Amino acid sequence: MATAAVEIPPSNHGISGSHMLGHVDLPEIIPKFSESVDPQSVATSWLQLFNDMINGHEVKIEDVFLEDSYWRDLLCSTWNFHTYHGLPKISSVLNGGDRKCRLKFLSIDSSSDIKKPSICPIDFHGNIQGLQAFLTVETDVGSGRGLVKLVQDRKAGGKWKAFTLFTTLQELKGHEESVHTRRPTGVVHGANPGRLNWQERRNVEANCEGSFEPTVLIIGAGQGGLTIAARLKQLGVATLIIDRNQRVGDNWRNRYHQLVLHDSVWYDHMPYLNFPPNWPIFTPKDKLAEWFETYAKALELNVWTKTSLTSSSWNESQRQWTLALERQTEGRTETRTLHPRHVIQATGHSGEPYFPSHIKGMDSFKGDRLVHSSRFTGPKPDAKGKKAVIVGCCNSGHDIAQDYHAHGYDVTMVQRSSTLVVGVESLIDVDMKGVYSEDGPPVEDADIMNMSTPNVVAARLKVDNTREINKRDAPILRGLQAAGFALDNGPESAGIMTKYLHRGGGYYIDVGCSQLIADGKIKIKQGQEIAQVKEHSLTFGDGSELEADEIVFATGYQNMRETARKIFGDELADRVKDVWGFDEEGETRTMWRRTGHPGFWFFGGNLALCRFFSRLLALQIKAMEVGLMRYEDD
Repeated sequence: MATAAVEIPPSNHGISGSHMLGHVDLPEIIPKFSESVDPQSVATSWLQLFNDMINGHEVKIEDVFLEDSYWRDLLCSTWNFHTYHGLPKISSVLNGGDRKCRLKFLSIDSSSDIKKPSICPIDFHGNIQGLQAFLTVETDVGSGRGLVKLVQDRKAGGKWKAFTLFTTLQELKGHEESVHTRRPTGVVHGANPGRLNWQERRNVEANCEGSFEPTVLIIGAGQGGLTIAARLKQLGVATLIIDRNQRVGDNWRNRYHQLVLHDSVWYDHMPYLNFPPNWPIFTPKDKLAEWFETYAKALELNVWTKTSLTSSSWNESQRQWTLALERQTEGRTETRTLHPRHVIQATGHSGEPYFPSHIKGMDSFKGDRLVHSSRFTGPKPDAKGKKAVIVGCCNSGHDIAQDYHAHGYDVTMVQRSSTLVVGVESLIDVDMKGVYSEDGPPVEDADIMNMSTPNVVAARLKVDNTREINKRDAPILRGLQAAGFALDNGPESAGIMTKYLHRGGGYYIDVGCSQLIADGKIKIKQGQEIAQVKEHSLTFGDGSELEADEIVFATGYQNMRETARKIFGDELADRVKDVWGFDEEGETRTMWRRTGHPGFWFFGGNLALCRFFSRLLALQIKAMEVGLMRYEDD
């Protein structure tokens, strides 16, 4: 547990240095389509103009994009993540500017009905209608996918122009994934004396025997480590995952007893291996842990559990690490030294626990338990009537409070600022329906639809979603406020996803605890900081005192950078940038992209983000390994 004094970020404040997304004006368009609009014809005509423009023909940028338009690009125009806003910026990228644009050609993807050009709402209520078309993308080094949303520009007499364009790299030419038609044969037929069978070959690779040396070492065997390892394997990049836990999946298995994912199964699939059709909508933590073990075995991922990194050094001239590892295997301790060119810290998008050890009297508590939520294993049996205090009112805090209540404890939650609360059914119905749902498209198509809207635009559009969710959840929200629970709607009232990306927490997806609070079965202490921990109580800034037999600090986690400091030291931690929150263009900072230290990467996020961005990080590493990209390239 961390011992340094830390400050808990206020509810709607982002992680240090995170940019606010700013204001977005929705386009002024022709209010009603002509009944004769043919989406295929419109999309084809627009693509002809776009392709002519990027290939040097005399086409004006203002004939292709709205004046206030956005292009979100992930590795197609450069080797970085960008959201380009406005005609001057988009034009400078497409027409050369400071560097040559790698984008070569866009075409319509009509490979399924869901992808064919179609009329679509731009905003939540459908007051702004547009047209969307899935795209295939060609660049100088590979191919990708995309999506464009076109609207009729009122200022230009109804001319169809792009409001948002999305492009993302999917594969590198000559270095495609070993899937489908490129899958391995599994055997070499014919005479081959002394050849190894599959199990023997797996043992050599899994144990890094002989000449096998990983190009990439991943720290952490959670969803981040497993998904990026799976992507790298399909690209032929030798990879090893290490984890301190006893088994793959223990990062979930060892958490609090009643933990169940708050995201739905349709949102949470992993690369190459979807959950089966009978999988529950909300996954229990132990079931997810079992799935992680199955996933690692099925995809032949190399994982060393019970393994710790004991020392590390980086050779700047050779661009190579020297890593000393201690591995517990077959009842003995094995010491190994490896020399990967890349290290991925996949310890979760959150870092060390925010444990407010600076509070006066923390060491004087004589109750039954005082822990951070990461070390909470569950209520004690036969503890009816005991007083439990949970400091923090986000997902973990609520789940732990609900578990305490179910075991007969007298429960109080300490809420110091405000919390965004959204009912799980409302979230699925309003934010996910038709995209991540039983009747939704294949998950990779859903990802394109979801990621195609730049974060800054999504934040504006989600304001209406959030209003609708609040309308549906109005009875329980009123009950919470009556109980003294403070609510918010996220930064700029943009809802849960914007808050998650901006600060990494500050919300609760309601799976039942809110009703307990509204009914007074779980009490709320609101708006006061803890002044002191006493032997059997907490005192607050207003002079009040709260008795406690058990105290759980569900106060979140520090930046991943601080975990890097703990593992790799100050030199690396001072060189890398802060993780999470938004950069000046509205893209997530440092995660899944270059960190500021060559050969070192951060990877994390929920299951959906890991699924999507694992491909992009793997492509960056593969491009470096085959000489298509330098670390210094933009």
